[in-house]
Amino acid sequence: MADVKQWVQQLKDYVNELRAEMRRVTWPNRKQVQGTTAVVIISVFLFAGYFFVIDRLLEAGELRLFNYFTK
Repeated sequence: MADVKQWVQQLKDYVNELRAEMRRVTWPNRKQVQGTTAVVIISVFLFAGYFFVIDRLLEAGELRLFNYFTK
């Protein structure tokens, strides 16, 4: 029974500490969220384009290499 009481007390302490920590958090405003979201979306498309180009170049090189050794 003491273990259960200790567990309940630890849980209460954890929740109280969690609430206190969440009060100290500085949340971004709407403008900051929109700005960082735009940066992430643009970055994703830029990286996708970059990897598309690299993939096509490697594919072309691989095909040339296979054609060279199979003829």
